[in-house]
Formats: sequence, C-alpha cells, structure tokens
Amino acid sequence: MLIINADDWGRSRAETDVALGCYQGGRITSVSAMVFMQDSERAAELAKESKLDVGLHLNFAERFTGNRIPKTLGNYHDKIVRFLMQNRYSQLLYNPFLRREFSYSYEAQAEEFARLFGKPPSHIDGHHHMHRCANLLLSKLIPVGMKIRRNFSFWPGEKSWSNRAYRALVDRWLARRYQLTDYFFDLTQCIEENKLGRVTSLAKSNNVELMTHPIVNAEEEYLMSDEFQIILQRLEIGGYALV
Repeated sequence: MLIINADDWGRSRAETDVALGCYQGGRITSVSAMVFMQDSERAAELAKESKLDVGLHLNFAERFTGNRIPKTLGNYHDKIVRFLMQNRYSQLLYNPFLRREFSYSYEAQAEEFARLFGKPPSHIDGHHHMHRCANLLLSKLIPVGMKIRRNFSFWPGEKSWSNRAYRALVDRWLARRYQLTDYFFDLTQCIEENKLGRVTSLAKSNNVELMTHPIVNAEEEYLMSDEFQIILQRLEIGGYALV
C-alpha cells in the first residue's frame, strides 16, 4: 500500500488549503498536523469535516505561531528550538538539561492535538524529522505501539555505508517499540532522481510512505498531474489508519 502523506497541515492557511485540494482530488491519503500554529484551529475543523486521516507533526524545529501560546510552553519550546537548530548534529545529542522542556513540549502538543481533533493521532512524525532527536527517543515519551515515521529509505550507493548503517540501527531500535512502514521516501527527491518507478514497485507488496509538501509548486503540480493519477490507479493507496 502507498501512503501519500502531506506534512505541515495547519502550519499556515496556504499550506492547509493546498493540501486539502490535493486530498479532495484523491492525490494524498493522509496529513500530519502541527498544533499551536497559525492555522491549527481552522485546519482541525477542516480535517474533521473531510474525515481526513491525521497524524501529529511534532514541532521542535521552529517557534509556535499561534495566538494563544501558554507562557511556560513558549519559554520551554524556544529553548528546545535554539538547541536543536544550532547545527545539523544537535538532534543526535542527548541534552540532560532539557529533559523537562522536551517532556513538557511533547505532552502539550499531544494534549492540544487531542483537544483539536477529539481523538489520538493516526501516526506521529516530526517537523524536520525531529521526532527522532535523541532527547525524545531516549526519554520514551511517545507511547509504545504508536505508528511513527521511520528514516528515509536509500538503495546501496545512494548514501555512505556509515550513513545507511546508522539509519538501519535507529530503525531497528524504533521497530522494537513502534509500528513503522516498510519504506519511506520524499516526493521531491523521487521526482528529481526518477525514483518513483522503484517506489511504486515496492508499494505493490509493502507499506510505503511517500512524504509530500504540496505548498512546493513542483510537488503540487506532480501530485495533480495525469501521470501521478495513472500511477495511483495501479496501486492500493490509503492512510496510516490502514497500516
């Protein structure tokens, strides 16, 4: 089965609207919603009206932009963002001085999702994939058994041996606690590197997630193209709720 998941639902009105258009056109099957953001409230109502399969897009990578952010949450969250975004390797490091902040921010986002949508998320992933940062994983805040996003899938030769080995090690650790798809790919990379043939072939016998950001013009155009429609007609597609 192929899961076509649009990230950043609720981050802004524009991102919500373009993803909704793709969903209504049958080109995406699920979304990942951000809470405490500019369009989170409206996006939640649209998702409920459309019966969308919605996951939680944990945000530890940028400041919240909603109108009513509790002061303590805002302060704690800003500390997390400053730490994780200072360089590309920060997410690999466990910061013992931010244990309380990570726990508080995660719980606040999970509770806000439940308030907005009236149910638990179908899956969990993260803005800039920070749901896999060391502080979150080692603290074991995400409930056991939850469906979460794995590392990107690469063929031999696409990344260094050490890079692929590290990703495989993390995925094996994740699989002991959570439910993962068999493969995970990014739409832009698949378009640019002509990988969609291999991706769709895998989806015929595996659960494959294809991540998309429809706010990117090239991605929206491809999602709504006749070429992509033909691909989807040959495959079983669905949301995380069906995994």
